[in-house]
Formats: sequence, structure tokens, C-alpha cells
Amino acid sequence: MPKTRGTGLLMLWTDVDPAHEADFNRWYNEEHLHHLLKVPGFLSAGRYEAISGGPKYLAMYELEDVSVLRTSAFLDEVRFRPSPWRTKASGGHVGRNYLVQGYRQIFPARTNPVELTMGPPPYLQMGRMDIPAAFEEEWNAWYNSVYVPDYLGVPGVIRARRYMVVDGHPKYLTIYEFERADVPKSEAWNRVRDLNPWTHRIRPFMRLDPGSPAVFKRIYPDPV
Repeated sequence: MPKTRGTGLLMLWTDVDPAHEADFNRWYNEEHLHHLLKVPGFLSAGRYEAISGGPKYLAMYELEDVSVLRTSAFLDEVRFRPSPWRTKASGGHVGRNYLVQGYRQIFPARTNPVELTMGPPPYLQMGRMDIPAAFEEEWNAWYNSVYVPDYLGVPGVIRARRYMVVDGHPKYLTIYEFERADVPKSEAWNRVRDLNPWTHRIRPFMRLDPGSPAVFKRIYPDPV
């Protein structure tokens, strides 16, 4: 089976004016997504719509590694040579809460080989966040050894990954993959949130970006 996941991500969040949503979604599904997937190092992609939080639309591209975003194949053929349809569909309608960033994976350190051929999950929860430098080392140790592992035991949680942005802010991104949309509303999820004393001490220093955390449902491929 073809590889679908590496250690990098390209993420695009945006809101779209309601009058132009149909054109935007048609362009993205029929042209733009497939154009990007022809770039060497782009492995797979999924599109999502926010159930809570935002911005409303998310496109998530799985990369072999984040250095793909510095190649001429990406820069010359995609970023700097937009198609006429792209210019029409995105011009003026994708400017609200628009955020596009590249990320490198920091947790887990190694991806389970079984996961390397998995497709985009049906539901996601994502958080974009910063942490003051004075707490960063301890905060990452807590996040990797306590916070994420505790949530992985909640029914309906498939897996979790953490990333660091290549350039820009917020610095950190956390992605939880869910079987169902209601996982973060469950009693088991809420119980884990305040389970560990370390969590009470270190979590207050975390600064979430507006719209985070957000829960998304997949709209392409195979809408759920």
C-alpha cells in the first residue's frame, strides 16, 4: 500500500464568505488538492469542516517531511504559479482568519509502521498553542509523558500527534484523531482533563490560539 504519512504537515485554515463557499469547495476538491498531491513528498490529504472552534475549513496535507515545502516542485509549480481557477476561487474570499503553516512532528518520536498507510481520520481535534520559554522544557515533558498518554486511553480516541511550526506562531500544534465527534464531550475525556496533579500546575501557562481547540469532521474524501 502507498505511504500516506511522514513526519511533516502542511496545514491551511480559513473562513470563506458564504456566497462563495460552493465555488471554493468545488475548486479545492476538484483541482487544488489533486494538484498538490502531485508534488513529490506530498503523501495524502484530507479536508475538514469545524464542528466547534475554527476557522471553519481545514486542509491537512501529510508530508514525507517538512523540507518538501522548500523544494522547487512546490514553490514554482504550486505557490508561485496559481492556476486561473485558483486565482478566481481564492481571490478575496479566503482572507478571513487565513492561516497556512508547515510543521515537523515532535511526538511520537517514531510513527508506528501500521499507521504509515492509514487515510485521513473521520474526526479531529486540534489545538494551536504557545508556552512561555521559562516553562517550555517542563511543559513538553508533561505533554508527552502525561497529558497525551492519558487521553489515548479515552474510548473513541484513535491516536495523537504533536508538531512544532517551522516558521511563525503559535509554536505548537496538537492533533487528536477521533472515531466520533462527541469524544471531547464524553465523561471519560473530561475525567482525564484534570486527572493528574502535574496537569493542574503546568497547564495554566499554556496559551491557546483563538479558535482552539477545534473539532473538525472530514468533508473530503468520503464525507462523514
